[in-house]
Amino acid sequence: MKLLIRISYLGKDFYGYQAQKDKRTVQTELNRAASELFGFDCDITGCSRTDSGVHANCFCATVNKRGESGLVTEIDIKKIPRAMSAHLPEDIAVFDAEWVDDDFHARYDVKYKEYIYRINNSHVRDPFSEGRAWHYPRVLSENDVANMNAAAESFIGTHDFSAFMAQGSNVSTTVRTVVSASVEKLGNEIIFRVAADGFLYNMVRIMTGTLISVGEGKISPEDIDKIIKSKDRSLAGMTAPAHGLYLNKVVY
Repeated sequence: MKLLIRISYLGKDFYGYQAQKDKRTVQTELNRAASELFGFDCDITGCSRTDSGVHANCFCATVNKRGESGLVTEIDIKKIPRAMSAHLPEDIAVFDAEWVDDDFHARYDVKYKEYIYRINNSHVRDPFSEGRAWHYPRVLSENDVANMNAAAESFIGTHDFSAFMAQGSNVSTTVRTVVSASVEKLGNEIIFRVAADGFLYNMVRIMTGTLISVGEGKISPEDIDKIIKSKDRSLAGMTAPAHGLYLNKVVY
């Protein structure tokens, strides 16, 4: 059996998830904490590779290596979140754990992932959302947000999302299936929510920048379908900053 953990983290001070030499990453901290708790070096496999500055409300990972008993640990599964969190820094926490089958894969068994992008849409910046949301000071109207939501709905379905991928990316296919996409405004915050079976590099951040262009009236909601079909990155909007992006849900 493998140990599946669900964690949340504030990505502001991390160079993304994946371990890098001489860089502080989420995977490095998880490897260290697991080794300290379980007493041997562990092989941590994550569900995704979040970039530098990106956060997670729910990130899944498996602890694959086992001890002499055949399990990672004899610790009661209900106690593992608290026990492992005690070995982690304040910007990472394990909030759930369960046993899964040996053939379970944290990344390849994902049915879909949901990201949210938070925009602080106020004339003045909010010190409590610094590094946790993109401050966009031009206040958008209810109609602007409605247009953004209409545009987001055009992302739904199976498409070639080349126009929403960072240039220079090396992938085998640029086709992804978006199962839901929406935009809403709650007080001073605009939230873009999108779920898909996979995402290209910077895909959600480029979608967000494009939706802002819709809110500004530079792109119409009807143009989204044309941009998708064009496969031309230059027709889409800017790449929104990393610090507004959160991995929100992982469904297996």
